[in-house]
Amino acid sequence: MKRKSVVLTFLAAGCLLLLPAGCGERGSLTTGSKGPSPEITFDKLAYDFGEVGVNTKRTNDIPFTNTGEALLKIADVETCCGVEVTLNKMEFTPGETGIMKMTWTAKPNPSTMVWRITVHSNDSANPKVDLAMKARLVNRIACEPERIRLFLNEENAACPRLTIRSLDKRPFSITEFKSTADCVTAEYDPTLEATEFVLEPKVDMEKLQQNLQGSLHLNLSHPEGSEISILFDVLSKYTVNPQLLIVFGAEPGKSMVRKIKILSNYDTACEVDSVSSTGETIKVKMLGQKVIPNGCELEMEVTPIAPAVEGRTIYTDTFSLHLKSGEQLSITCNAYYTARRTQAKAPSEAT
Repeated sequence: MKRKSVVLTFLAAGCLLLLPAGCGERGSLTTGSKGPSPEITFDKLAYDFGEVGVNTKRTNDIPFTNTGEALLKIADVETCCGVEVTLNKMEFTPGETGIMKMTWTAKPNPSTMVWRITVHSNDSANPKVDLAMKARLVNRIACEPERIRLFLNEENAACPRLTIRSLDKRPFSITEFKSTADCVTAEYDPTLEATEFVLEPKVDMEKLQQNLQGSLHLNLSHPEGSEISILFDVLSKYTVNPQLLIVFGAEPGKSMVRKIKILSNYDTACEVDSVSSTGETIKVKMLGQKVIPNGCELEMEVTPIAPAVEGRTIYTDTFSLHLKSGEQLSITCNAYYTARRTQAKAPSEAT
């Protein structure tokens, strides 16, 4: 886990004084070996926060005491990205107790989350103290289904009901429902609290045709389950096979013939009207097409036209397939050139 140095906050006279700490060389405060010295003591060096809901923001207090006989000075605190530690003061007299407030956010997926905090001080016997942190991240909210498959030829895209329920039986409310490009909407009452909701999504079929992949996002009031994301994908009208056309041994002006199949996923006829190249590196020409089960097979002439630049062995272009139904499909074409070798010079004749 990537480590960083956090800013410690010193509260004095109603103002916040920021103490920056760099990621490289750490600040150090030491006392001489003779005379009274400070000693930083924590109640424990390892903390297990048990089960915590994913995406939950938590704040935990970590107490410590100056058990030495001199003034304890905190120089720096190292922690991980996404974890912030604040103190209300930086110096502690003998016998005085301090509190480090640690604010952190649980990761979005169930797992065991571990991190470390390193405290630097002027305790000469123990100038650097490592504190180990651990939490078991769990889902507090369940959604069924977890992913949605939609269809362009079905009423309401065959979108199923969504069931959102609290696994720990805490009541919650739905505060927001949104989707990619507003393809899917749902009615809900943000003031209503319950342990389970059943939503009836409504699909905008016109918008869905332009967004074949996306997600639904729900914000919730549950204290340990504030949001849910549900991915959706749509069965497209046509499938192009292959989706990536590869030309090996390409040479400028050298034509090659390639075949592409266009398959209908909804048992509708398809016929290509024309083919064009959107770039300026590969030329494409339709030679003919024939009807095959559930679609058509297209024969194309592919001609690389970009000059082979020294050191460059691949050129990419996008072909547009214009159907007679007015729809347009695309396919990517990669042309691989053979790397040119510099001819070795003949050795000079001996004199």
